[in-house]
Order: sequence, then structure tokens, then C-alpha cells
Amino acid sequence: MKQKRKIEISVISDVHLGTYGCQAKQLLTYLNSINPKKLILNGDIIDIWQFSKRYFPKSHLKVIKKIIDMASEGVEVIYITGNHDDMLRKFSGTAIGNIKIDDKLVLNLDGKKAWFFHGDVFDASIQNARWLAKLGGYGYDMLILINRFINWCLECMGREKYSLSLRIKNSVKKAVKYISDFEEVASDLAIENGYDYVICGHIHQPKMLLKKNKMGETTYLNSGDWVENFTALEYQFKRWKIYNYNNDKLSAFYADEDIKEMEMKDLIAAITIIDQKQ
Repeated sequence: MKQKRKIEISVISDVHLGTYGCQAKQLLTYLNSINPKKLILNGDIIDIWQFSKRYFPKSHLKVIKKIIDMASEGVEVIYITGNHDDMLRKFSGTAIGNIKIDDKLVLNLDGKKAWFFHGDVFDASIQNARWLAKLGGYGYDMLILINRFINWCLECMGREKYSLSLRIKNSVKKAVKYISDFEEVASDLAIENGYDYVICGHIHQPKMLLKKNKMGETTYLNSGDWVENFTALEYQFKRWKIYNYNNDKLSAFYADEDIKEMEMKDLIAAITIIDQKQ
């Protein structure tokens, strides 16, 4: 069995379990490679908006099983709700064993204050036109499917993969401005409230940068996603870093062989049935 990396905090967001775009196998490889004290799930982990009984593959169930196993082994799991899993907000403030559900989180990290939240509160399209945001989610999912076929063709021709959605985001001025505005608003609020770090998800753009204004400064961090970027945030030795699966790629392994071999019915049972001894 390979040695797991010990880290203080791992932050993942925008996994979108239950959608075609979710890259659950890559995420499972990452989770199997780390041994964090805290695992912060910063929103949009399970995509309740686009949930369909017809599509929830085995690899997606394995991710849920892995997170539950990590919690049972002593990892503190904090599930911060996002817009795609906002139905869980009715359970905000509750805890089941080592798993806690909340809308936001403030931690003291080596004398510095860190503010965690998903970030959809800044998105007017979600707050004022929920149906439009949902429609956009379905369109994004379809774009990912088309992109997957294009990349299959490119791989067959020995060419480099291509991201349609990233190309669109980077070429549309409104999208670029939205991302910039999001970063500015989050950072300004963090500075105003005296937070040294502000950690978000939502916009699927992994980022770490120092933001300043007349009132002070803060470090803005975004954990990215597990649809296109395959990124996470890690805190260790008083420092943050962006983990990128494609660049910091570890050889694929399953530290938990029992999860690898489990049948679909056994996975569902393991997730839904509570051990009577607890």
C-alpha cells in the first residue's frame, strides 16, 4: 500500500456528483492519496439540481463511500452547502458523527482567520432567476459531453485535449468580468471583516492571489472543480497550495481495495445502512 500524504486541510468543491461532467474516478484517486485532519467540501458536491435516477454511476457512489469512510476514521468532514445542493441548507448546523453541514465556516489557522463559503450568494442569476441558472447547468453538462467526444477524437489522432467551456469562458468578456467581479467582491468583504483568507468555489476557477484595497489585504483562494480542472486546495506547514491532478499527478491507486471491488448494491447498502453498533 502506498503512503498517503498527511495534510492539515483539504478543500474540494464543485464535484457535481450525479452529472455527466463529474470526473469521480480522478477525485477518488486524489482522496485515496491523502490523509487530512480536515476535509472541507465547499459546495456543489452532490448535484441535486440535475439529479436523475437514471444516472448515478458506481464511481460516484464510491466517492460518497470514501468520504463517509474518512469521517469514520477520524477525519473531520465539513460539508458547506452550495447552490446545486442548497436543499441541504435546511440541515445547516447539524452533525452526524464527524460530518457537519453548514453554510459557511470560519477557522483560525496558525493565528490567521480563514473564511470558507461556496460563493453563490454573489450570483444574481441564482438569487433572482433560479430556473435560468438551472437551465444553464443543463447546458453546461451537455457542453461537457460534447467536449468529451471531441477529446476522444483528438486522442485517437494523437493530438492534445481541448476544453470548449474554458475557451468560451475566456473569450466571452462578460464571463471574464464576472469572474473578476466575483474575486473582488469576495476579497473586499473578507478585508472588511478582518479575514486573512477567503476560500470559495462556485466559479470553477482555481486561483490563489493576494488582494489589496485601502482597508487592508487578504488572500483569495478558489478550489476550482472536478469537472474540468481537477483541483483542490491544501493547507500544510502554514501555507496554502493549489493541488492540480493533471500537474501533480500521482500514479492511480486504490488505498481502499474493498471500495474498488464492491458491487453497486453493496455500495448503496454501505452508504445508507447505519452500523447498529454505533
